[in-house]
Amino acid sequence: MENVAPHSLGIEQCKKVTATAITSVDAFSDKQIILSYQSGRIIVAGSGMKIVNFSKTSGAFAATGDIISVRYTGGGLGIKGKLFK
Repeated sequence: MENVAPHSLGIEQCKKVTATAITSVDAFSDKQIILSYQSGRIIVAGSGMKIVNFSKTSGAFAATGDIISVRYTGGGLGIKGKLFK
C-alpha cells in the first residue's frame, strides 16, 4: 500500500482557504485556483482570489478572496493531462 500524506482543507468565513499536502498549483486566476494533491485535484472558485502561501516542500497552501465553492475531482489526469504535462 502506498504511503499517503495526510491531507486537510479549511475555510475561514468564506474569505480564506488553507490546505496541507498540496503537491502543486496547476492554475490560478482571480476567479479560480486549481491544486493537486496525492489523490486528485481541488478546484477553489470565487472572486478576488490571491495565493498568499504555497510551499512545495511542506505542502502548505493558503489563499484569500471571496470563496464561492471548493470541489474535489478524481485522481486521473485523463488523456489531455498526460499529453500536456
